[in-house]
Amino acid sequence: DAARRQGSNREIVVAVAEAVTVPVQTGGGVRDASLLGDGIDRVVLGSVAVTEPVVAEQLLRDHPGRVAVGLDHRDGEVRYRGWEEGSGQDLFDVIARFTSAGAAAFVVTDITRDGALTGPDLDGYRRVIASTSVPVIASGGVATLDDLRALRDAGLAGAIVGRALYEGRFTVEEAVAACAP
Repeated sequence: DAARRQGSNREIVVAVAEAVTVPVQTGGGVRDASLLGDGIDRVVLGSVAVTEPVVAEQLLRDHPGRVAVGLDHRDGEVRYRGWEEGSGQDLFDVIARFTSAGAAAFVVTDITRDGALTGPDLDGYRRVIASTSVPVIASGGVATLDDLRALRDAGLAGAIVGRALYEGRFTVEEAVAACAP
């Protein structure tokens, strides 16, 4: 909801960071780096990277290694504001810009697969990995432990899993084990 500028999840995100002992990354409605002072290890810039790239580049410079760029796309066109608006910008052009600017990671979501449990776009992720030296985190489509293994084997730095966990297709512990080298 925060990605669509409807409310704030700040209190919940900070409470999660305080409750766990693992590093916490958050995105969705992030427009600055203030959460970094509240126990969050890394923030993910989405819409602001598309609509205000100079602001995003300054945040990357000011917080090296702690700011990632989230790129939601449909057929290679970057979308923003919770996928509602097309930017007219090509995914690979935006990746090139923020690779040069020092992004800590890219969280790449193929929105046609997100929540669909159809498997990730492995070929698309391989192209993204080949285009940048920055770690890439996959988001969208994971349905099975084999999907996670395939992402690991393709060289992804991580994967975001939602619906498969909600539906009980596997546990977090099983997912972590599947991603181990």
